[in-house]
Amino acid sequence: MGEKLVVVGQGYVGLPLAMRAVEAGFDVVGIDVDEWRVKRLNAGESFVEDIGDEQVAAALRHGRYLASTDYADAAGFDVCVITVPTPLCEGAPDLRHIASAGQCVAPLLRPGATVVLESTTYPGTTEEYLLPILEEGSGLRAPEDFLLGYSPERIDPGNPVWRLENTPKVVSGLDEASLRRIRAFYEQVVDHVVPVSSLQVAELCKLLENTFRHVNIALVNELSMFAGQLGIDVWEAIDAASTKPFGFMRFTPGPGVGGHCLPIDPSYLSWKVKRSLGHNFRFVELANDINDHMPDHVVHRLVLALNRRGKPINGSRVVTLGLAYKKNAGDCRESPAIEVVRSLHKLGARVRAADPHVEDYPLPAGVEIIEVTRRELAEADAVVVLTDHDRFDYRLVEEASPYVFDTRNRCRGPNVELI
Repeated sequence: MGEKLVVVGQGYVGLPLAMRAVEAGFDVVGIDVDEWRVKRLNAGESFVEDIGDEQVAAALRHGRYLASTDYADAAGFDVCVITVPTPLCEGAPDLRHIASAGQCVAPLLRPGATVVLESTTYPGTTEEYLLPILEEGSGLRAPEDFLLGYSPERIDPGNPVWRLENTPKVVSGLDEASLRRIRAFYEQVVDHVVPVSSLQVAELCKLLENTFRHVNIALVNELSMFAGQLGIDVWEAIDAASTKPFGFMRFTPGPGVGGHCLPIDPSYLSWKVKRSLGHNFRFVELANDINDHMPDHVVHRLVLALNRRGKPINGSRVVTLGLAYKKNAGDCRESPAIEVVRSLHKLGARVRAADPHVEDYPLPAGVEIIEVTRRELAEADAVVVLTDHDRFDYRLVEEASPYVFDTRNRCRGPNVELI
């Protein structure tokens, strides 16, 4: 028998970790509150693009993996990794899922066990928030009785190059013994481990990574608005700037930001700075303002384009390509494409949406899910590219559509307008 690992949360972060740990020789229990998700996993079915059905089925066949909604199955664990969501609630961090996981894990803690938090959060959460929950529920003390650490997740859904095992993993511990144990654990599942000196440094590291992306995406999003008004092709300018081999990193505009990180993580940092220091994090607040309003900008541009063609948005047939927040993935969390679809529907457009990666997502009544065909494109008053999945036939989109508004720079032609 190998060491027993419990992974709380079997989503885009937790499931890849669980599967990789099985390959590394751990006996893994994946805890999730979603009964439908657990049922599918125990039937050998994956709902995460990066994990195939066969990988889950193999883990089950070998008897090294169990998905469960019952924390009793987690008893006797050596290592527990918490990968639950940390959304925002009215602009403030919502840590209820961390609290629930901590309260359920605490009674199962035994001397020598290790708990690692991977959920994105503000600096201080692991020590000031999770630690007291674990100590109160277990009667144990850290680091004397059990070990505690934080390691920010770096999952990029749909990325075929950088996966869990070959992406460097930042790790931290409550004390030196915790760090050694947590480093040893992750060294069994990833190629390269990066230890840092404190829990707070690791927590800030994750927020820094995503705030950097968030601010730079906001920069090019705002630049795209002004460049369009000046009659300049912002995409050509970005391509040209990208030839510089130093001092420039390529970011591209789009309909907004989505996923479990960019719309949320920078606000965690801004909230912490405001609460602890009394200062506004102006870069984050400005980036939030720009990126949050990009779906509105897309709708406004489409309304103007249809108006130039003598068509009101109310009653126009609009085909939207993509519902997920990023290409070649089915993750719709905080997706700006969803916001665009909802806004168009509210304005009276007859919206028909297509996304080959999304199995099911609650859209407004009246929005039809379609397959992309020549007829669907030809009968549309406008086609909007919101997510640039490779499975879309962009040549067909260019040829068959009377008008295309492309927010991702995948189409070209006289009937195409770029964001």
